[in-house]
Amino acid sequence: MNVSPTVWVITIVVIGALFVFDFFAHVRTPHAPSLKESGSWSAVYIVIALLFGGFIWWQWGGTYGGEYYAGFVTEKALSVDNLFVFVIIMAKFAVPREYQQKVLLLGIVMALVMRGAFIAVGAAAINAYSWVFYLFGAFLIYTAIKLVRDAAGHDDAGDEDEGRIQKFVAKHLRSTEEYDSDKLFTKANGKRLATPMLMVLIVIGFTDVLFALDSIPAIYGLTEQPYIVFTANAFALMGLRQLYFLLGGLLDRLVYLSYGLSIILAFIGVKLVLHALHENTLGFINGGEHISVPEIPTALSLGVIVGVLVVTTVASLVWGRPADRDPEVDDREGGAQVASGDGTR
Repeated sequence: MNVSPTVWVITIVVIGALFVFDFFAHVRTPHAPSLKESGSWSAVYIVIALLFGGFIWWQWGGTYGGEYYAGFVTEKALSVDNLFVFVIIMAKFAVPREYQQKVLLLGIVMALVMRGAFIAVGAAAINAYSWVFYLFGAFLIYTAIKLVRDAAGHDDAGDEDEGRIQKFVAKHLRSTEEYDSDKLFTKANGKRLATPMLMVLIVIGFTDVLFALDSIPAIYGLTEQPYIVFTANAFALMGLRQLYFLLGGLLDRLVYLSYGLSIILAFIGVKLVLHALHENTLGFINGGEHISVPEIPTALSLGVIVGVLVVTTVASLVWGRPADRDPEVDDREGGAQVASGDGTR
């Protein structure tokens, strides 16, 4: 897949322009988006993402088009899992509902910029060392097992990560505990102080980067093309803000999503290991020679990913029960509702 620097620049400019439009059209004026607004714009961004896949298919062929769609669906599914954490972060900081759009959008932009660095490093590593696929595959299988354990045992490791980030930021920033509209900084007694909005922004941004530790290897298991990896990530993140408000309380009912994601990550992990064996250059494995093992085609990957997501979503909605909530989080959510003047959530 030959992508010229001009195409890269145009793509980045267009993606940046979409984020700028989103900010000025929907986020600049603080408000709590309605279900209609969230649903319609979520659909718009999904359509844009699908049309872009059609462009890749037309420009570079069906193989790369299929890789993009498989990558986009995977990243979108993983981003929905991220929303559970975003809900908890918003509740812990009691962010008024009308201010949540801004911090979500800025956090997503920050995460995309940092993910770009991850993607570049991953591409360089793959080009230089084919054995990196062994590491990616093993990491995804480990992550899949951890997801199942966390889902079954309600592990609080994610909360610990957020707590460490929060403590680090609080230690290095002079801040106030009071919100000043949706401003990131305010002045008190002649001093410039960070508001809780900045703290939330940093926690969300870096938490999303932690999620990239499994999502970037996962998509590299579906394609080796940095252009597809970047654009699939960008379009998956682009509609995340709208999806946050659209799904709302539905998130609590997707109780089997983590199990579905663990199956997908394990599947991609196995796919990566098979690919690594096929391209093997490690001397202690088969004398450094390639191993004739079956490789999983992109069409099968896409079918497995979509199938697992459909089954786990339907199972969650039909047979699942809402996951147990932390009473302390519920109390804080109630505080956030009062602060926003909105009794529904």
